[in-house]
Amino acid sequence: MIQKKRLIIAMTGATGAIYGLRLLEVLKEQPHWEAHFLISDAGVVNLKYELDMKRAQIQALADVSYGIDDIAATIASGGYKTEGMIIAPCSMKTLAAVAHGFGDNLITRAADVVLKERRKLVLMPREAPLNLIHLKNMVAITEAGGVVYPPMPAFYNKSESALQLVNETVGRILAMFDLNVDGLYKPWAGV
Repeated sequence: MIQKKRLIIAMTGATGAIYGLRLLEVLKEQPHWEAHFLISDAGVVNLKYELDMKRAQIQALADVSYGIDDIAATIASGGYKTEGMIIAPCSMKTLAAVAHGFGDNLITRAADVVLKERRKLVLMPREAPLNLIHLKNMVAITEAGGVVYPPMPAFYNKSESALQLVNETVGRILAMFDLNVDGLYKPWAGV
């Protein structure tokens, strides 16, 4: 049996729960990938408000789910091989904690592990406008090897719906992990 590639998906208390949901839905269709999922309490509030979903409903899309305080979980250890982690959406609180190595819950601990093991970490912060503290924290994450990917829509594909704009962003992020994302977005081909 071939070992599936593991990707950690975390959702925090920023607006944009649709991004975490779409990531899990797309991963569910990938036969060689395994989604390891966790969500903060504030993420659960946003999930209910924005998508009218409960924690159990989104956890059902993942292969493995963890509690936010489960510091003894496998993903809290560098010895547990993953391809990396995506935090979508990522609150400025979580971004700050990751930027400063403050592993006070499983999301920030797992992100710290991903960075220390030189795996791919992608954070999708949802905040505007940005203040200097936000920007400095984003610089710190970038300097540590992480990728800060605010969900800024591309309009050149002439998307006809908000879901197409979301899929564009989700497709581009998953392509960073070499996932087959045919149909989610069209790379720029020039004019």
